[in-house]
Amino acid sequence: MIKEFNIIVVGAGAAGMMSAIEAGKRGRKVLLLDHAKKIGEKIRISGGGRCNFTNLNTDASKFISQNSNFVKSALKQYSHENFISLVESHKIKFHEKKLGQLFCDKSAQQIIDMLLLEAEKAKVTLKKEIFITDINMIDNEYIVSFGNNNYHCESLIIASGGLSIPKIGASKFGYDLARKFNLKVIETMPALVPLTFSEKILTMCKGLAGLSLEAVVSHNKTFFEEGMLFTHRGLSGPSILQISSYWKLGDEISINLSPNINILQFLIDKRSNSPKIDVSSIISEIIPKRLASIICLQNNVKGNISEISNKSLSKLSNSINNWFVKPIGTEGYRTAEVTLGGIDTNEISSKTMMSKKYPGLFFIGEVMDVTGHLGGYNFQWAWSSGYVAGQYA
Repeated sequence: MIKEFNIIVVGAGAAGMMSAIEAGKRGRKVLLLDHAKKIGEKIRISGGGRCNFTNLNTDASKFISQNSNFVKSALKQYSHENFISLVESHKIKFHEKKLGQLFCDKSAQQIIDMLLLEAEKAKVTLKKEIFITDINMIDNEYIVSFGNNNYHCESLIIASGGLSIPKIGASKFGYDLARKFNLKVIETMPALVPLTFSEKILTMCKGLAGLSLEAVVSHNKTFFEEGMLFTHRGLSGPSILQISSYWKLGDEISINLSPNINILQFLIDKRSNSPKIDVSSIISEIIPKRLASIICLQNNVKGNISEISNKSLSKLSNSINNWFVKPIGTEGYRTAEVTLGGIDTNEISSKTMMSKKYPGLFFIGEVMDVTGHLGGYNFQWAWSSGYVAGQYA
């Protein structure tokens, strides 16, 4: 069976639905395909089920790409304010949690329902549980094949996502297609992902599992000050997830477990003012008691503060203000929120999201070499890149 469409969108996630909606609004005949039974699963599970759908602080500095300027045009064409207006027009209540992060008051399903309703209004044809077997370009037309069906289109938008969270259907489809069309793909890696450690640090993490605190986590000149969590598998929490997008295997990271206090000066002052107090008790005033006990034990520091040398106090303070650790890896795509790397942005027009080599071939969302920080930025990239492709396809 052969069917003709103006546009076929592959992938009915955030970016794919957005592009299909915008193209449909322009009167284009749009077919939206997805291999899943339930679409928008990544939206549904995000933000603890409430969907951190954008961030008030969105700008180009919140994205990682080999071309740091690539995102600017799309973010200008469709900003976080534009998406907030769409959410408000559907009477969806939301709140700012922290650091500009916006979440639905009720459920992430509200965002999915909003997009489905917009797609219906734009007369988008949606087909689920479709497994594409081949895509070819013949005579300036794209042919998408699945089963005995060949669907033809003038413009093809690839919004197939990255490799993160395979249990909800992540695949390398978009990368394979790009390579088939001889487009460069930047090496992919898990990003916004917990880090794993060797046995010594892992034993410490297991003993502290469930404990969280505010920490500054640094790699080279990049740092994030947010929550950090000890787990049975290593270190997690927002600050760790953020730095994972910058960390490379073999590198150390630095962790400041007490960002607002100079521990050495604090200890010296305490020794002058309260010489009879146990050092572990003093450290427990600053960081959780369990963590304080382990750090004192590791540094072989015990007893009254008056009995401890400056050298020992300095070593102890460094292990809190400047704790160097060397991760041995990450938890991988299984728990990664996004994929680092992807289709080289040099292959794509930043104004239109269209391939520079193949007219009518567009790439949007996570499949590209654009990775946002934690906090709603990756969703905003989906909305912005999807909007842009929908205007030009």
